[in-house]
Amino acid sequence: MFKPAIAVVALACAVLFAGLGFAVASGQGGSAGRSIVVADDDGGVLATVPLAGDSFAVSYRNSIYQTLAEERYEVQADGSYRLVQIAADQLAVLEEYYGVPGAPQEAPKDDRRNWVVPPDPEHPAVFTKLSIAATDLGERTLHVPGAEPVQLWQLVEDGDPYITIEIKENQ
Repeated sequence: MFKPAIAVVALACAVLFAGLGFAVASGQGGSAGRSIVVADDDGGVLATVPLAGDSFAVSYRNSIYQTLAEERYEVQADGSYRLVQIAADQLAVLEEYYGVPGAPQEAPKDDRRNWVVPPDPEHPAVFTKLSIAATDLGERTLHVPGAEPVQLWQLVEDGDPYITIEIKENQ
C-alpha cells in the first residue's frame, strides 16, 4: 500500500543528502579531513580539491622533450607532502632530465604514464607550500584520486602564471 506521507519524507531526505553531497564535493560545508588548496601569488584561492586519501600528482608537458611527465606526492600527517615517484610518457625525461640514480621501470597498465621511477633518495623533496609556474606551454594539471583533474594553467593569466599548492585542514 502506497503511503504519501512516507514518500514525501523519503523524497525530502533524498534531496537533503544530495545537497550535502554537493556541498562536500564542491568544498563547501564543514567536512572533516584535508584539501589541496591552489592559490595565486596574492593568496587568492583558485581551487580547492578534497583529499580523500594521502596522495596526489601534478603533471606537465616537459619543455625539452615536449611530452608529459608527472610528479607524484604522498601527504604526511603534518600536512607536508613528499615526492615519492616521477612518471613520464617518454623514458628520456626520467633518465636525462631528472637524472635519477635508479633505472626507470615500465608503469603498470592502468597508469596514466608509461614509465615510473622513485626520486633521488639523496635529495628528498618535501614541501608544505610549493610554488610553480602554471603556463599554457607546460599545461600543469593537478590529479587527485576520486576528483576530476584540475587544469592549473587555465586558472591563471599568462602574465602571472605562478600558483602555490598547499594542504589545509577543512574547516
